[in-house]
Amino acid sequence: MAKDLLIGSHVGMNGPDYYLGSIKEAISYGATTFMFYTGAPQNTFRKPLSDLKIEEGRALLKEQGFDESKIVVHAPYIMNPANKSRPDLLELTLNTLTSELRRTHAFGAKILVLHPGNHLGLGSEEAINNLVENLDTVLAQDGTDVRIAIETMAGKGSEIGTCFEDVKKILDNCKYPERLGVCLDTCHVHDAGYDVNEVDDLLAEFDRIIGLNRLLVVHVNDSKNIRGAHKDRHENLGYGEIGFEALCKLANHPLLRDIPKILETPYINENAPYSEEIRMLRDEKFIPGWKDKYLA
Repeated sequence: MAKDLLIGSHVGMNGPDYYLGSIKEAISYGATTFMFYTGAPQNTFRKPLSDLKIEEGRALLKEQGFDESKIVVHAPYIMNPANKSRPDLLELTLNTLTSELRRTHAFGAKILVLHPGNHLGLGSEEAINNLVENLDTVLAQDGTDVRIAIETMAGKGSEIGTCFEDVKKILDNCKYPERLGVCLDTCHVHDAGYDVNEVDDLLAEFDRIIGLNRLLVVHVNDSKNIRGAHKDRHENLGYGEIGFEALCKLANHPLLRDIPKILETPYINENAPYSEEIRMLRDEKFIPGWKDKYLA
């Protein structure tokens, strides 16, 4: 049993307790890490940091023995850092990413997950070049030590970053490689065509192309779709096309021991499933029909 498994989930950050409430939610799931957004993921409106009960939250983290360096922030979806065809949207992206890095730093977190963006007809090569240029601009002046974890994507629409080779290009061409890493999403790589069921082979391929030393976060999600579908629809553990066995092996893999594993699986009838999913991963045992109590 992996009692010290570094596992958690996405948690909310709502009033009145904000960050303090996020941490309490994670604790209620039996988590040892978690991921949050510093505001709504679909827009750039952000409350002032002074309103978010950060000091109280950080005190609770320390009291509970959480490793603050393993807490994860996710950047908002509204940005497209791979495109610069519209100056107004480019300015919004650069300003938002800079702000999110500084906000992440203010929480004491060290990792910001970023979707690499969409090429919107430009082609992947030009989009990767745009992304690298935009990352260089932001990292030259944000003034933090927060690392950006480029998320592996499913290939929906014109997403870039759907193969390890393209992610490697992003890391290799940035002027600040020490500030970059990778977030491996199991649903996304499955939907992109990788065989997640062959866990050791998947990690070996990642290590060969990118390097496991660059892996900062793993998103542990089952998938509603067959391998290679390029759809990106998450499913609860054991109810999708990947299955519990492979996801459990990945979450408990000794090579990933010190890397935060984050669940982004769907709510069930407006209820968070994370207590059960975390418990099953920690116990390394699937409970058949575990979702039934939510479906009654």
